[in-house]
Amino acid sequence: MDILNSTLNTITSALESKELSSKELVQFYLDRIDKYDGEIQAYNHVNENAIKQAELIDSKRTKGEKLPKFAGVPIALKDLLITGGMPTTCSSKILEGFTPPFTGTAVKHVEDAGFITLGKLSMDEFAMGSSNENAAFKKTRNPWDTEKVPGGSSGGSAAAVAAGLAPVTLGSDTGGSIRQPASLCGVIGMKPTYGRVSRFGLVAFASSLDQIGPMGKSASDLASLLSIIVRHDVQDSTSAKVEQVDYTKALTGDVKGLKLGVPKEYFQTGLAPDVKKAVDEAIKQYEKLGCELVDISLPHTDYALATYYIIATAEASSNLGRYDGVRYGRRAEADNLRDMYYKSRTEGFGDEVKRRIMLGTYVLSAGYYDAYYIKAQKVRTLIKQDFVEAFKKVDAIICPASPTTAFKAGEKTSDPIQMYLSDIYTLSLNLFGGCGLSVPCGFDSDGMPIGVQLLGNYFEEGSILNLAYAFERETNLPKIPQNLKG
Repeated sequence: MDILNSTLNTITSALESKELSSKELVQFYLDRIDKYDGEIQAYNHVNENAIKQAELIDSKRTKGEKLPKFAGVPIALKDLLITGGMPTTCSSKILEGFTPPFTGTAVKHVEDAGFITLGKLSMDEFAMGSSNENAAFKKTRNPWDTEKVPGGSSGGSAAAVAAGLAPVTLGSDTGGSIRQPASLCGVIGMKPTYGRVSRFGLVAFASSLDQIGPMGKSASDLASLLSIIVRHDVQDSTSAKVEQVDYTKALTGDVKGLKLGVPKEYFQTGLAPDVKKAVDEAIKQYEKLGCELVDISLPHTDYALATYYIIATAEASSNLGRYDGVRYGRRAEADNLRDMYYKSRTEGFGDEVKRRIMLGTYVLSAGYYDAYYIKAQKVRTLIKQDFVEAFKKVDAIICPASPTTAFKAGEKTSDPIQMYLSDIYTLSLNLFGGCGLSVPCGFDSDGMPIGVQLLGNYFEEGSILNLAYAFERETNLPKIPQNLKG
């Protein structure tokens, strides 16, 4: 059986028919982690109980006990998803060694569905970054070229799928943190509608923007995983009160007559020629599939980056105030309380996290709150209105996921503005709150993956997944780098 290229449905069928045991499956991925993760650096922590959990499921299956659909299937989780009994560090020294006493809602849903957690995946510290270089422990590299970054902040989640170190993963998306690394690593990743997946047990960066989402090798994998984690949760006050959906039923492949909006603002200066070419070809493919292309405008796009970095940093400043060595986080040795606070946060946080905390504190401070934070919220409303008007004319929006392919490690670390521009095509959707995904659409001249982004209105995950599914059926792009297939 070709485990590396199998979908979740194929894997579950093999487990149910006993063609494959859960122990064999989990061991396959653990062996690959041992073999390749020294170079890829995707895992912060590997679950030492994974084999025992697999053996228990195999025993129950042999006895004929009723098991959940995905019993014995491995998954890996971004290291800001709370896992009871397993470390959760957010790739930050301030949470080094922290093991939570409870499990978050989305992870609990995954466990209840039978998945076995292989481990916790590296990320930019507290999800702040676009390259995974802000991680305190493991600076993940791109499986297609280990001299390059995987994107961020869910870089470990994308790289683990691309390198075949996990069949599927969960990440989080605050300003593109699933879609951008998915594009750079050649996998498919989705940001659901804000409130569609419970944030209870997601360590907060920016509470009005954060959303948990799935990453995998196919739209069908995302549909299966999303169907498990989307449901209302009374423990999350922002959780949407909408019915649970089986998204696999939406995958018909029929997209004829759908109107795809092409926003002119996303095809201007700064878009790499190879990326533009691949996205243009993807757009033509959708036209061949029967979609109607509609030119649209999202006129406030130019203000999105500044708006995002005011709102996100303000919320980060508030959320990270609790990590002071008293209520949460590591405590530094000091002679007095003031020095203890100072040393704990200075030693615990990395440079990018400090930068965003200071920026957020500044825009919330007396005399600047109205000039920056309140104004940014007003512009956010205008950006939302752009999308509302666009979706009156079209069923979905198609555009690049990233302005470039993966860049070399260290290339942008000294210039935060250039790093922030990596998310220029993704962060508007978080300000709006709708759903979107990146699906592989080609490679550049250096053999690095390119993703095309599909954006949808609120709660239109099924339609967006079906668009990706239809596109995948017309393409046959490699999902695993040739040198990692052994």
